[in-house]
Amino acid sequence: MAELIIQTEKIKDNIKTLSSYFNKHGIHWSLITKVFSGDQEFLKNLLTDDVIEKIDAVGDSRLTSLKNLKAVNPKMRTIYIKPPAKIYADDLVKYADISLNSSFSTIIALNEAAKKAKKTHDIIIMVELGELREGVKRSDIMNFYEKVFNLSNIDVIGIGSNLGCMYGVEPSYDKLLQLVLYKELISAKFNKELKYISGGTSITLPLIEMGTLPKEINHFRIGEAAFFGLSPLENKQFKELHTDTFEFSANIIELEEKKIVPEGIISDANIGHTAKIDEDDIKETTVKAILDFGLLDVAMEDIEAQDSSLSFVGITSDMLVMDLGENRTKQGKKKYNIGDQVMFTPNYMAVARLLNSKFIAKRFE
Repeated sequence: MAELIIQTEKIKDNIKTLSSYFNKHGIHWSLITKVFSGDQEFLKNLLTDDVIEKIDAVGDSRLTSLKNLKAVNPKMRTIYIKPPAKIYADDLVKYADISLNSSFSTIIALNEAAKKAKKTHDIIIMVELGELREGVKRSDIMNFYEKVFNLSNIDVIGIGSNLGCMYGVEPSYDKLLQLVLYKELISAKFNKELKYISGGTSITLPLIEMGTLPKEINHFRIGEAAFFGLSPLENKQFKELHTDTFEFSANIIELEEKKIVPEGIISDANIGHTAKIDEDDIKETTVKAILDFGLLDVAMEDIEAQDSSLSFVGITSDMLVMDLGENRTKQGKKKYNIGDQVMFTPNYMAVARLLNSKFIAKRFE
């Protein structure tokens, strides 16, 4: 069985490093674990007391994942990071201490759910700053906050935005300064102090280093940087964070020298994805390996073979074919055999899919 290898200690070190870094800059932060889809085994291995002690909250975008977070540690403060569906208001109040919101009718439902549960639910109201994803329109902000401030069991603890997640709108100084100005207008008009200006994600981290983050931005929601050591703004390592945190290992289940170009009439009935065929190779052969995973587990564009001499041939629902060339070392020895493993480096989306696949084993190191 193919296997996802998780370097737990390196990830823990990343989280602790980020906690120290944010503390140094006077910034609160929430660890976003949605890439792990609420996998309880992973959460138990990762979210130990020493790791989460300096984190404001641990968050996810799935209610089932928040339920698992609370099961792992009932005292853990949790944050739901997308606008919730109104129908699940009761469950959301039960499993999320904080939620990000942009719909007034949903907030009313959360208020009623919080009343029934005899508790106060904290919310951060999201503002649309150009990414065209979730967020209250800027022209409606003051009226929106005024209505929400009047709800009995809702505590508005902040204002937030989401940039870079759909169209890739960069979180520039000017964009984030708008968020700061709206916060100041709200505080002045309603005499309400908002604890968080939540404008930071992994893509925003380089702005701290460049000195172009407005000093009032005091809350970050971080996933990719903690688990992969990267800021997606330029897909580069951030500070000294570990980037070698995941590996994907697959087994060679067949190894044969075969033609490069398939024989027969090619129809549209195929269910796989293949590399482009060069008709000049019609008489050529190469050594091909079949590996024990497929499209149901991960997309081949989301993984990279650690051996750069290998190339993808194609993938179906449950198998992947790779071209091994002559399958020889520089010394002329056979490089791979049946039963050998091929190692890959997975990206964020690959890890998310692999952890969701029931056909992929997990190994914690």
